[in-house]
Amino acid sequence: MTAIKKKRKAFVDQEYCVACGCCVKVCPLGAIQIRQGVAAQVNLEKCVGCGKCAKECPASVIVIQEAEA
Repeated sequence: MTAIKKKRKAFVDQEYCVACGCCVKVCPLGAIQIRQGVAAQVNLEKCVGCGKCAKECPASVIVIQEAEA
């Protein structure tokens, strides 16, 4: 039986995101895009959970959480 690996990833609360783009600018891996001008979306394949986007977000709607890899 193998243990399930958990990695930290960024998650955006789509309901409260105002699509300002601050997170897009600071993401070192280009893992975040603004979708349809409405909200930021994180590409979980690229995200390494560094937390730069969460620190930069003026609305504080990005959290870093563990996700199953």
